[in-house]
Order: sequence, then C-alpha cells, then structure tokens
Amino acid sequence: MTRKTVIHLCDDDTAGGVTRVLDHIKTCKLMAQDAQHEVMYIRRGTTKIGRIKADVIVSHLSVSWRTLPCHITLRALNPTVPLMHVEHSYSDGFLKHNVKRKGRFATLLRTTYALYDQIVAVSHAQGRWLAEAGLVRPTQLAVIQSTVPYEAFRSLSAPEGAVKVFGAIGRMDRQKGFDVLIEAFKKTEDPNIELRFYGKGPEEEALQDLAKSDSRIKFMGYWSNPSLVLASLDAVLMPSRWEAYGLVAAEALQAKRPVLLNNVDGLKDHIENGATVVMASDAITWSRSITKLASRKPQLAPNTYANHRAEDVFADGWKRVVGNLLHQPVALKP
Repeated sequence: MTRKTVIHLCDDDTAGGVTRVLDHIKTCKLMAQDAQHEVMYIRRGTTKIGRIKADVIVSHLSVSWRTLPCHITLRALNPTVPLMHVEHSYSDGFLKHNVKRKGRFATLLRTTYALYDQIVAVSHAQGRWLAEAGLVRPTQLAVIQSTVPYEAFRSLSAPEGAVKVFGAIGRMDRQKGFDVLIEAFKKTEDPNIELRFYGKGPEEEALQDLAKSDSRIKFMGYWSNPSLVLASLDAVLMPSRWEAYGLVAAEALQAKRPVLLNNVDGLKDHIENGATVVMASDAITWSRSITKLASRKPQLAPNTYANHRAEDVFADGWKRVVGNLLHQPVALKP
C-alpha cells in the first residue's frame, strides 16, 4: 500500500502543548508506517490557503468568527480531500467561564465543525461535551488523547519521602487558576514546603504581587525541558478553571509524581491513571488538600502506570481515523 500524505495545519507556533504534540506527530515512527505526516504553519485567519496536495488535511486551527472564513476557504478549495479538525481549546469549562452568548457560540462551533468530515476531541470528557451539546454528529466524532514521547518522564525516579516541593506548570493565565493556588498555599502552615511556578504569561506580574508575602512561593520562569522541571518536583498541582486535556498531568503521572487537579473537563481523564481530584475549586479546599499530601509519603494509585502504552494508543488512534477517512482498514499494534 502506498504511503499517504497527511498535512497538519496550525496557526500557533508558540511553545506549548499543541506544538509539542505536532512535533511528536511529525517524528512518530509508528504513525510514519502508514502515512507521512507533515506540519504547515499558516497565519491565523488567512484565506490565502490555496489547494493543498495531500490525501488528508488536518486542521489544528483556532475557531472563532474571525477565523471562520479560513475554515470555509479550506473546505471550498479542497472539496474532494477528507478534512479533520482537532479541537485543542474549547470545553464545557471554557464555555461556562468565558462565553456570555452561549447560543451564538454554539452556532459558531456547529457551523465550523460541519465543514469537516471528522472532529477529534483531545480527551474523553471533551468528547462527551461535544456530543451531549449537539455540536458534532456522533459518527463524526473521535477521541485521541494528546500525547508526546514519555520516555524521558518514565526514566525519572519516584520522589522519596514526604512531599516538600510542589509545582505548577503552564502559561500564567486566568485559565490555570494559579491565583487560587497562591491563596491556598498561603493558608498552609508548614514552613518546610515550597511552591514553584514554571511558565510565563500575561498574569505573571499580578501573581508575583499576590505571592510576595510568602517566601515559600517561587517563580522559576519558563523551562523548555519539562522532564527537568518534573525531576525537581515532588508533586504537581493543577487548579485549572478549564482544560481540554491537560498534558502536564499525563507527563507528571508518567514521571511518578502525584497530581492534584480540579474536577473539570479533560483533567477528569487523568483520574484513572492515578491523579487525585480536589473536589472543590476554592482556596480553602485546595489548602487542605496540599496540607494532607505534604503530611505523608504519597502512594500512587495501582493503575498509575496503566497508560505506559500511551504513544502506541495515540498512533493507533491516528491510524484508525485516517484509515477510516480513506476507507482503508489498518492493522493496529496488538
């Protein structure tokens, strides 16, 4: 069988989860067995796309009223090519925290998604929301959890002794709930624990100002190597207000670090692999959860390592959806 060409379109080349997943797609040997995956970065919202020579086109593009003409142009100029869209951003939590005119927003998503033959959700929770909200047809939806190579994380030794160094990793943005986390940590009383933030973003100055009264809270800036970050931590905290998936949680669990997270969106996907849910998102509940974790040596759930084949599952998922679009059955790895 001739190897097919799959072109992935992206309009965001900043360092982050999406670009890291795309880097994995480009270099994954398992995926390359059946198709050549290439990434093409384009200007956000552009309609100067043209015809794309590919057997399948995959959109990782942003969805908004401003970018809708880009999606329409992509479909119009490539009418016979199977199109997929991967939804990296939107979720039920995003809707609740950011959208006032929910009916109008739903119209935008339905209109955009209808242009594609396949919609890929990046978590099971996000997929359920897309289906239950009637934003996609059931036959149009697939779920492929975002994945990067985890070998560097698996090679890390588990922390020894009680949890002392907590970490929060990600863009300094309202989405991540770092303001609540700082308030929560300030309420803890143990002078020997520490909270480290890794990342940059628009709220960095405000967060530093909020934390300045507590010398245990430190801002480490952006580190390009996430496995080095996790090697320096005993546990990871994710109080996100919304999160389509939460790649940091997957990496931390593969690195044998306990994870505390909010019970929202795609973060729920990580519970079965050992993450612990903080049942309320307020600072008092988070403070109690942090104190509890710091008071004992953590024991990860028995199924923490159940997802060690995540890269294989990811590759098989892509093989399946591409094969289905091309009406070609694929032999998946047992």
